[in-house]
Amino acid sequence: MSHVHEKIDFVVSAWIVYEDKILLVYHKLLQMWLPVGGHVELDETTDQALFREVKEECGLDIEVIGEKPPYLEGSSARFLLRPAYVDIHPFDDKHQHIALEYFAKAKSNSARLSEREHEQIKWFTERELDDPQYNVPIAVKFLAKKALRSVK
Repeated sequence: MSHVHEKIDFVVSAWIVYEDKILLVYHKLLQMWLPVGGHVELDETTDQALFREVKEECGLDIEVIGEKPPYLEGSSARFLLRPAYVDIHPFDDKHQHIALEYFAKAKSNSARLSEREHEQIKWFTERELDDPQYNVPIAVKFLAKKALRSVK
C-alpha cells in the first residue's frame, strides 16, 4: 500500500525465525535487507496487517511471540498482540514510519519470494548478519539478533 499520510505512517515488521535462522528480504525500492512487513491499512488492525503482510510477502504461517490478553466478556475493547519493540525511522526526507516490531516463529522454512516488492529472500544465520557482503543495516542486525535469541 502507498503512504496513508504525507508525513507519517504505521507499519508492522515480522522478525521470523525458523530454527537458528532469521528471514530477511532485499527490498527493491530501498535496496537493503529488511524484515517482512508493510503498512497498516486504514481498515485493519495491527494484528491483521501483520498476518496479511507475512502471507503476501513470504507465504509463511507464523506464531507471534508476545502477550495478548484474553477477550473480556462484556467489554467492547479488543486486545492486540504486543510488539517486542516500537521505533520511528525515516522512509525518506519528508516521510517517517512508526514500526511495530514483532518476533515470530515460522512453522516451516518454505518462504517464497514476492517478486513485486523484493529482489531476494534469505534465511540468515546470526554470523551472516555481520558478513560485510550483505551490508545489513545496524538496526536490522540489532533486532534480528534479538529475535534469534528470544525465539527459541
